[in-house]
Amino acid sequence: MRKRWLCLLFSLAVFGGALHSYADDPSPIVRLDPALDKIVTSGAKLEKLLDGHGFFEGPTWVHTTNPQYLLFTDIPGGVIHKWTPDGQLTVVVDHIFTGTDTSGLAQYPLGDKKLPMIGADGTTLDHEGRIVFCGFGPRAVMRVEKDGSHTVLADRFEGKKFNTPNDLVYKSDGTLYFTDTQTDQKRAETDPEKGVSFSGVYLIKAGQVRLVTKDLTGPNGLAFAPGEKYLYINESPTKRITRFDVQPDDSVSNPKLIIDMSADKAEGMPDGMKVDKEGNIYCTGPGGLWILSPDGKHIGTILTPQRLSNLTFGDKDGKTLYMTAPQGLYRMRLKIAGIRP
Repeated sequence: MRKRWLCLLFSLAVFGGALHSYADDPSPIVRLDPALDKIVTSGAKLEKLLDGHGFFEGPTWVHTTNPQYLLFTDIPGGVIHKWTPDGQLTVVVDHIFTGTDTSGLAQYPLGDKKLPMIGADGTTLDHEGRIVFCGFGPRAVMRVEKDGSHTVLADRFEGKKFNTPNDLVYKSDGTLYFTDTQTDQKRAETDPEKGVSFSGVYLIKAGQVRLVTKDLTGPNGLAFAPGEKYLYINESPTKRITRFDVQPDDSVSNPKLIIDMSADKAEGMPDGMKVDKEGNIYCTGPGGLWILSPDGKHIGTILTPQRLSNLTFGDKDGKTLYMTAPQGLYRMRLKIAGIRP
């Protein structure tokens, strides 16, 4: 089954192709535990909504408007897209990176080209419904105001610039947690562009930036458990997910490794991560999307034609899983609603 799914890598097009499913192919679900039956039906289909030519990331379903819609980013394109259920695609945020020097930015290989990663990665919504995103190019966490202007919420820690702010999540009290995945080992200490020398997880509260932890390697996706007793953080390089206890002062403690995916050599790694209302964890990983029980047991995988970058819960009932891949956008219906901004 795995070999057949790897052969489904689709040819690239520029936002071309009609909505379709893989209904004629073997089930894209690997069921490892009966608990998965409460989440994914036996006839669940993986639908491809879009092909692309950039690097899609940061999906967030906007459920506070009528009609509702999906946001997702194109990092090298430097924009945030709006996709509506009728298939319309528009740009809602642009000019994320206004500089000219891209030499210090990550490069994404696509065919014979290397695309500078100038745009936004993770996105979310604040309590006023405004878009908040992690900007690779600006090396900052930013908010889009109602008039379309951008406000920098955080761009440095102890005088050093962030490197690659990656993903973010709000706590119900308004505290914003985010990851800074890379480190800066190249620039001199006297360079005004010098970045933080470690990868870390931070929070922003009352306008102040605090370090949450620097004890992880390449922290990337993060999500709260229902009730916000726990914060899950994954690490892309080591393919692990760690659970932390959340303290009353918003700090975290008692790290506990709940899963290590490194033994699976399929394409993919922990990147985006979300949690449903029953506490199950959904994390990109080898082969597609891993679904875990609240304590980290691997109960199933949604196989995908290419590695995934991130995910969100959408539609009015919050039971449709939208998944981004570098060159694609997918969805699948579930039985359980997810936690949304």
